[in-house]
Amino acid sequence: MATLIPPPRKPKRAKIMHDEDPAAAAPVAPVPSVVVQFTSSEDGSQVGPAVNLPADTGRDALELLVNQLRGSGEDPIPFAFHVALPERAPVADGEPVPSSRLQISTSILADALSAKVAAAHNLSAEDVFTIVCEPQAVFRVRPATRCSSTIEGHSSPILCANFSPTGRMLATGGGDNTARLWDLDTETPKHTLLGHTGWVLCVEWEARERMLASGGMDGMVRLWDPSKGKPIGEPLKGHSKWITSIAWEPIHLNPSQPRFASSSKDGTVRVWSSATRRLEYTLGGHTASVNIVRWSGEGVIYTASQDRTVKVWDANGGKLIRSLNEHAHWVNTMALSTDFVLRTGPFDWKGKPPASDEEAKAAALARYTSLTKNAPELVITGSDDHTLFLWSPLNAQNPKKPLARLTGHQKQVNHVVFSPDSRWIASAGFDNAVKLWEGRTGKFVATLRGHVAAVYRVAWSSDSRLLISASKDSTLKIWDLKTHKIKVDLPGHTDEVYCVDFVADKVVSGGRDRCVKIWKN
Repeated sequence: MATLIPPPRKPKRAKIMHDEDPAAAAPVAPVPSVVVQFTSSEDGSQVGPAVNLPADTGRDALELLVNQLRGSGEDPIPFAFHVALPERAPVADGEPVPSSRLQISTSILADALSAKVAAAHNLSAEDVFTIVCEPQAVFRVRPATRCSSTIEGHSSPILCANFSPTGRMLATGGGDNTARLWDLDTETPKHTLLGHTGWVLCVEWEARERMLASGGMDGMVRLWDPSKGKPIGEPLKGHSKWITSIAWEPIHLNPSQPRFASSSKDGTVRVWSSATRRLEYTLGGHTASVNIVRWSGEGVIYTASQDRTVKVWDANGGKLIRSLNEHAHWVNTMALSTDFVLRTGPFDWKGKPPASDEEAKAAALARYTSLTKNAPELVITGSDDHTLFLWSPLNAQNPKKPLARLTGHQKQVNHVVFSPDSRWIASAGFDNAVKLWEGRTGKFVATLRGHVAAVYRVAWSSDSRLLISASKDSTLKIWDLKTHKIKVDLPGHTDEVYCVDFVADKVVSGGRDRCVKIWKN
């Protein structure tokens, strides 16, 4: 049988492979157009007519467009944008509070019309989007990213820390009965202030940096000369229990010899003259410990107490104007929308010192009026009843009623503070959360989660773009207010962090580990 040879194989034709992306081959969905109405965050007025834009228009392009509509294209102003959401029905206590805004960090398409967000807020490309424009500071603070100095000195936990108005010095008070001054240019100890016989619980700078007041567990208030580190006269006695807080009279009201007020566990507030170091008058209407005192730029004094009330007093004579009685438990914390400009007085970000009292008064008054021309001075209070109240005690039609009741914290509210531009409120609580609210209306914006223990203090950067929090979990966290996520985590302390302050691009913190830490970019 003959052997059959298989036929030769036909050469296979080489496949020509095209590097085609299957996703690219799919049809691209067209970008919808949306109608946008820009409004001002300052007075609610419309910025130009409604415009039709592609939904993927970026944030930078929106900023350019708003500057053109406002006529500031030659000298552009930085803006932040958010979509105003329709009002929701009020929620019951204990339920999560819905946010009243959607921040635009990329574009309307990415931030408001993504499938998940659009479904949650019932949004579509057919809607007219009201975009609120918020002017930002013309300077930008860099977030701290590293610890530049760890300075020892206190032999007990550091209980309070406060930057001077220019940011060149820092004052701290501790459980070792001393207050200390630190030079922030060289990041070294400068003076040790000896004289208190109990823990130093509060330190407060006069707004022109000429004097420092401190109060302690010994019930005494002391004045110090920060340049020499020496006491000014004898201690101011009168309180029968420890001092809880101190507040100075604003520079635009009294530039040469400002007075100051001290609140105490004994239920009184005493107003002292810094020139004569004598008592001017005592505010004695509270029935329990006065936890905090604030001196308003409008010539009144606010006091908040464990008797559940907030009282408003005339600073010239000490007459009670009104009492605000809405909280159901101790009032722990209070802040004014003007706190930052009152604290820094005539010193702005340019850093030029005033040459005289008149120049200081004019500069401080100009900063104060520019902040309050669009919105009056507001007061926020936080309590052990887990709530905050926003008040306008001098301008509202019904000044005894709050503008808003802010609910959402699950435990006691520990600290609350307004941003320097007064547009935001940040509150810290024992529920491990920091919450962000609108500064004019009190509407809920976001919950900042990341700490694993109680949050003790929060502080704002001077451009109102960054927020830092200090916690029992031994960390500091800087928060990104566009994404509401952690921007920088700052571990380094070995125990609870009791105090934090933010000035320029430096952060200072202190706590139970007895170390002052300076953080910067």
